[in-house]
Amino acid sequence: MLVLVKPIITEKAMDQSEVQNCYSFVVNHRANKIEIKIAIEEAYGVSVNKVRTMNYPVKRNTKFTKKGMITGTKTAYKKAVVELVEGESIDLYSNI
Repeated sequence: MLVLVKPIITEKAMDQSEVQNCYSFVVNHRANKIEIKIAIEEAYGVSVNKVRTMNYPVKRNTKFTKKGMITGTKTAYKKAVVELVEGESIDLYSNI
């Protein structure tokens, strides 16, 4: 099972990583906190202090256009906020 899907690189997530040393990732919806901690430590070579997870539900929306009603969805996902031990950091831009 692939635990880490992708890092979240938004303005809020980058501010949180600089100020609080917390990094956000989209993870597999079946992964638990222990599996997430092990995957982060293996992938980035850092020590994890705490893991917080959040489940986001499916979001549905409708638009009324000239061609009729269009429906769309955003898929459900699980987000993990990982707090690292003080003095360590993750370089998310190294693979680009």
